[in-house]
Amino acid sequence: MEIEQHSQPELQSTATTSAAAATEPTKPVNVKRLLLLLLNVILLIIGGSGSPLLLRVYFLHGGNRKWFASFLQTAGFPFLLLPLLFSFLRSPRRHFFLMSPFLLLSSTFIGLLTGIDNLFYSYGISYLPVSTSSLLISTQLGFTAVFAYFIVKQKFTASSINAVVLLTFGAVVLGVHANGDRPEGESQAKYYIGFIMTIAAAVLYGLVLPLVELMYAKSKMKISYSLVMEIQVVIGLTATAFCAVGMAINKDFQFPDQRLIDYVHTESSLWPSQERATFMVLAKPSTTW
Repeated sequence: MEIEQHSQPELQSTATTSAAAATEPTKPVNVKRLLLLLLNVILLIIGGSGSPLLLRVYFLHGGNRKWFASFLQTAGFPFLLLPLLFSFLRSPRRHFFLMSPFLLLSSTFIGLLTGIDNLFYSYGISYLPVSTSSLLISTQLGFTAVFAYFIVKQKFTASSINAVVLLTFGAVVLGVHANGDRPEGESQAKYYIGFIMTIAAAVLYGLVLPLVELMYAKSKMKISYSLVMEIQVVIGLTATAFCAVGMAINKDFQFPDQRLIDYVHTESSLWPSQERATFMVLAKPSTTW
């Protein structure tokens, strides 16, 4: 009898909890938000996989201008003005830009770091195969976790620790077996320069992401999609301007090497002129990035 008396209240409590859970209203799914998220993921996949291949093609077939390759990585930032314009036309706000002076200065500083990171990455991919470069640059996930721990106090998890260990181990293996995937005709010294530059790019980009999160936290503003686009425009503009100054100092504004022009013309018979075909090939990395 005691067992029955104790079990009856428990059953009633369970039934009450189930009834409350059943009557609790479920939040509607934001379809537009999910579609926007899906679109961004698709664009990231396309850019992350296609852009390194296009830059490697540039270096393999006559291109040797590191500042120019760095410039291409952020030169497509004007495309971000389109969603900004769309957002401005749909909202009742009076100002096109919402950024505060703090966000503007912080974004400019992060843009300079991004420009330096682009240069490091260009040096790396000019000497390394795409597969090796992609594996090394993926170590940025580990560096991001480390910097996030110190800058924004984000705690380590088991998965983040595993990622740091595995990616670090992969980079060490590549460094020890450097002769295995070194491109034909590439000296060992250039291979190691590319190796070090790619790791430096991963470290710097791993620092940039926590700095962006810190900037969001310090801004004390509501972080909307439009505001994020504005920040990305400033970062892209600053990084592109930084690389453009480097191009001017290095005299990279001249037309690409004849070797690259000849290669593009032989591979692309759809374009009547070599210059137009070369321009289209060089414009693709800036669009995909």
